[in-house]
Amino acid sequence: MSLERILGIAGSALSAQTVRLNTTASNLANAETVAGSPQAAYKARHPVFATLVSGLAAGRQGAPGVPAGGVAVLGVVESTAPPRAEYRPGHPLADENGNVYVSNVNLMEEMADLISASRAYQTDVELMNTSKQLLLKTLELGK
Repeated sequence: MSLERILGIAGSALSAQTVRLNTTASNLANAETVAGSPQAAYKARHPVFATLVSGLAAGRQGAPGVPAGGVAVLGVVESTAPPRAEYRPGHPLADENGNVYVSNVNLMEEMADLISASRAYQTDVELMNTSKQLLLKTLELGK
C-alpha cells in the first residue's frame, strides 16, 4: 500500500473523529438542560461509523473510484434513553405535576468518549506526520 493511500485513510479517520468530538462537545454543552416535557428534552447524540474496505480484496488495486479504505460517517443518531424527571415545582418550565425533564446525557460516558476521540485524533495526526516524513525521506533518496 502506498503512503498516499495511508494519508487518505488517516484523513478519513481524522474527519470521523472530528464529527465524534463535535457531537460529544454538543452533548456536554447540553448535559444539564431542562425542558417542560420528555419530548422536548435534549437527547444525547452519537455518530455512527462504517469501515471502508479496500478494493484490494476484490482484486481492483488502484482502480479509479474504488476507495483505498478508511472510515465513513453514516450519520448521527439520538439516544433512546428516557430523560430524567426532576421535581421542581417552582421552575418556569415545570409541568402540571411540578416536574422538569433533564437531558439523558451521561456525563461520565461523554467524558470517556471525549478522551477516547481526542486520543484517536492525536494518533491519526501522528500517523499522517510519520507518513509525510517517510515520503520526504523517499524523495531525498533520489538526490
